[in-house]
Amino acid sequence: MITSGSVAQISTLATHTALSAWTIANNFLIVIILLAILFIFAKYIGRGSFVALLIALSAAYAPYVMFPYSSFLPTSPPLTAFLAHAGLYVGIALIFFIILRRIISSDFLFIGNFGLIILSFLGAGFLIALASHVFLISSVYNFTPAISALFAPSKYFFWWFSAPAIGLLFLAR
Repeated sequence: MITSGSVAQISTLATHTALSAWTIANNFLIVIILLAILFIFAKYIGRGSFVALLIALSAAYAPYVMFPYSSFLPTSPPLTAFLAHAGLYVGIALIFFIILRRIISSDFLFIGNFGLIILSFLGAGFLIALASHVFLISSVYNFTPAISALFAPSKYFFWWFSAPAIGLLFLAR
């Protein structure tokens, strides 16, 4: 038999659970948005293009770090500096993406939807770690403490940088 006290307990539990879920979703909103963008890209553009994108993002890091004219990029204001460095990186990644897209054939590539979700998450983590460590986005945007705890420590950068490649190793067939 349901009493008014048990209805109040159920209501309190439902409210607490909904608020907890909302707090978690709000803390990880940037990850969720990037994951959704990468997943939609993979579904509509193709798995081969998605794999080319993940590899291009990793491959662009070396030329970006070695770019001989980076001293000419603006250093202030922070937003302009961030956009200039991110634009350079995106330009280099685009060149690698075009090259890799010509090479990677999606005819023999199989990644299921669950694998796409995992790879999208790993790609989103890579992008957030890259923004935190390479582009120093903290001067422009402050991540939530939960995101900062996962992506900001420098000892984690190697693992987030390697995560998409390791995911491709195990999930792409």
